[in-house]
Amino acid sequence: MEFTVPETHTTPLLQMTAIEKSFPGVRALSGVDLTLQRGEVLALMGENGAGKSTLIKMLGGAHQPDAGEISIEGTPVSLSDPAAAMQAGIGVIYQEFNLIPALNAWENIFLGRERSGFFVAKTDERRRAAELFQRLGVDIPLDVPARQLSVAQQQLVEIAKALSQNARILVMDEPSAALLPQEVQKLFAIIRDLKAQGIGIIYISHRLDEIFDIADSITVLRDGQYVGHAPSAEMTRQQMIEMMVGRSIENEFPKRPATIGDVRLEVSHLSRGTAVRDISFGVRRGEVLGLTGLVGAGRTELVRLIFGADKAEAGELTLDGKPLRIGSPRDAIKAGICLLTEDRKSQGLVLGLSVRENFGLPNLSEFSQFGMVSRRNERDALTGYVDSLSIRISHDEQLAKNLSGGNQQKVVLAKWLQQNAEILIFDEPTRGIDVGAKHEIYQLMNRLASAGKAIIMISSELPEVIGMSDRILVMHEGRLTGEVTDVTQVTQEQIMELAIN
Repeated sequence: MEFTVPETHTTPLLQMTAIEKSFPGVRALSGVDLTLQRGEVLALMGENGAGKSTLIKMLGGAHQPDAGEISIEGTPVSLSDPAAAMQAGIGVIYQEFNLIPALNAWENIFLGRERSGFFVAKTDERRRAAELFQRLGVDIPLDVPARQLSVAQQQLVEIAKALSQNARILVMDEPSAALLPQEVQKLFAIIRDLKAQGIGIIYISHRLDEIFDIADSITVLRDGQYVGHAPSAEMTRQQMIEMMVGRSIENEFPKRPATIGDVRLEVSHLSRGTAVRDISFGVRRGEVLGLTGLVGAGRTELVRLIFGADKAEAGELTLDGKPLRIGSPRDAIKAGICLLTEDRKSQGLVLGLSVRENFGLPNLSEFSQFGMVSRRNERDALTGYVDSLSIRISHDEQLAKNLSGGNQQKVVLAKWLQQNAEILIFDEPTRGIDVGAKHEIYQLMNRLASAGKAIIMISSELPEVIGMSDRILVMHEGRLTGEVTDVTQVTQEQIMELAIN
């Protein structure tokens, strides 16, 4: 399936034509085209590994194409390094911000471009930073170190930095990934103001709903190749997904016939300060229980109490009708409760270790003989999960940090399944994962539920919550504010109403 936009007679702000790029053993981009107009938001879509990051690193001057041409307002340019990209009016805001934590907002904005004369420069640059934030319509504390700013504030500092360099082209890589819903709407308001000023914006996101809210047009890459381009108004969500994954996905959230049994885990009056206040609920055999609410509602704090990562001040747990004492994660794991953390990179995996070593860490006693860990036993057990979970690795000694987000998530799941976990808690299981890998994770959850496992799924993505849950609990400020038992009839608006009351 391919879409094209009718030719116009206006000179594009940015045009990338027949771009090629290879790395040792890998062809990253082959014949890729991209066109951006003045005052346009162009969504650049594709799964992990599609070539999006390589393409935007070319625009940022970090990579140079092996072949092809980049033109700005009809003039070919050579973006030989980041300084050349900046000079050409291109600002790239990567997912990992490029700020110095100890420096304040205005110091970060003008770092490396300070004017001579310390006292004059300090006063002038602080004033110019204030003008930039005023232009964006935001109030950012100028003298607070960047490490003390919220994620949304840090992002605005990055945008101000790009504008201070007279950027005409702004690239945003997953800008909403860590933002609250109200912060996303503020970001969108700023993007629309920048559009009105003639700035062209390339927007990358795995959140498909956002694309149709903010993008004027969509370009799709797959496996390093250009697939198609169309105005967002002329492309459906299903068409975009099929273009990204290269196959038909009939149901983005695969349904399964739910056979729900008795209560497996019951939580009674669980409390810890103001984060978790007198929470009671149960999750049943074969059930996917959705747990949602705004960031800060207490969802993660709740499951950390269940897992023993934090100590509850009050409350009781029962598992299969028997009282359960959880004093530590070790106790939870022994009881068959596992937690796939929201931040798999820092809490779920040791990125510098291999896939085999990460898989073996919680299972060392099982794979040890006479006090020595048997790599063969680890490898034999891992091989079964590589096949059953479709984990894509080149070999079991591949470092975890070199896997895609979806495959990292599967490795975390594999190590817990080896523990014969019966209660599986997924905290934002598809955050930062592309649409194809999301579908695989959903299918895995369905298989686990069908096998009688009880699943608690925390998610901020309301379509995901509604599409995958058998029942939904909503939290606000540490309390349960609602329960949805008929997910087929609920709307996102109704859930949001429960989440803010």
